[in-house]
Amino acid sequence: MTFSDKTNFLIVVVGPTAVGKTDLCVQLARHYHTEIISADSRQFYKEMSIGTAKPSAEEQQGIKHHFIDSHQITAEYNAGAYEQDVLALLQALYQKKQTVILTGGSGLYVRAVCEGMDEMPETDPAIREQLTALYQQQGMEPLLTQLQQLDPFYYERVDKANPQRVIRALEVCLSSGQPYSSFRKKEQQERPFQIIKIGLNRDRQELYDRIDQRMDQMLAQGLLQEAEALYPYRHHNALQTVGYKEIFDFLEGKYDWEEAVRLLKRNSRRYAKRQLTWFHKFPDYTWFHPDQWEEIVAFIDKQISASQV
Repeated sequence: MTFSDKTNFLIVVVGPTAVGKTDLCVQLARHYHTEIISADSRQFYKEMSIGTAKPSAEEQQGIKHHFIDSHQITAEYNAGAYEQDVLALLQALYQKKQTVILTGGSGLYVRAVCEGMDEMPETDPAIREQLTALYQQQGMEPLLTQLQQLDPFYYERVDKANPQRVIRALEVCLSSGQPYSSFRKKEQQERPFQIIKIGLNRDRQELYDRIDQRMDQMLAQGLLQEAEALYPYRHHNALQTVGYKEIFDFLEGKYDWEEAVRLLKRNSRRYAKRQLTWFHKFPDYTWFHPDQWEEIVAFIDKQISASQV
């Protein structure tokens, strides 16, 4: 794909949930007269709004946001398809914009755009259904035991609290007869644009307080009612996530409402910690507090200027 001579820029803004990515990126989009591409793998879905902290029309402030409300909950959508869709969108946007913003907390989706996805073999949908049913009936333990046997290398590296990653690895192992790790070459793809990477973070207690406040706000906005409406779709990958699973368990009588709220907040904080761990694995991010507006703009401008010399 050759749609640029490297004079176009993708500003990538990542960080944990509730850190303040939306507000900053709207300011950046206005400053650079551009548009925003969401890399939040749950905000794609039209039916999931409150539990994904999807930015409202008011919060978007008239800035065009792409990949929000772009898919139905029943659609199968993954990082590989997202990579291709975003590259096609960028080709169009760079016809009129020099700079575009990509933001979100879904590390795999950000990486897909920046570096490319490894080629994975076709898998049998029936295997995924079987693995998902096993997870719903018995939890992570049997899946992890199986993964350890089939691909001990990936077993040591996978987020063992993430059922989507574990099930994905197992379905590739079982469909192909080869370890999942054998398909993960991590050969970075050359992109026809410059990438400027920014990470946002706050003091740990400040971030956790914001997460707790966000969960209270979501509940006040009707998260319970949204989850009730989504309950029939609870087995879909998009809903195997913090913010919905806890309420599904409450609806099934596994614990009372007070415990559900406690778990919502605790698991959201843990999710934020995992997001930070993921992004800190990549040394090419420069980190800022979201309030460091002048420093962030100066950093971006310096990167753009250096690339144009």
